[in-house]
Amino acid sequence: QVQLVESGGGLVAAGESLRLSCVASGSIEWYAMGWFRQAPGKEREFVVSCSRSGAPPTGYADFVEGRFIISRDNAKNTVYLDLNNLKPEDTAIYYCAAAWSSRQRAFYTKDYQYNYWGQGTQVTVST
Repeated sequence: QVQLVESGGGLVAAGESLRLSCVASGSIEWYAMGWFRQAPGKEREFVVSCSRSGAPPTGYADFVEGRFIISRDNAKNTVYLDLNNLKPEDTAIYYCAAAWSSRQRAFYTKDYQYNYWGQGTQVTVST
């Protein structure tokens, strides 16, 4: 069992940045990691995923448009999501997730592929 705890959310103005962190209760060495988000009244959607090592390839949703960057520090059991040039439409609860994988370089974009989820951290972007 892996518990994930997100932090770093908050209220920012459009164009500003945030760094989200996701700390796992145990080793994430065998897990591809991903971030999803859910806006009010909408379904949860994929944002970004990285492989077990964090090396390419990395999967990004189209709406990211180069603004978000995922990274990980396996020694600290932590995954990060840098949110840059934020837009009001990025307002959502952001969830960290872990997908067990036997493949070093796989990433996953579907929520059913993930085994563990955090509770989420709220990101609000004002105009």
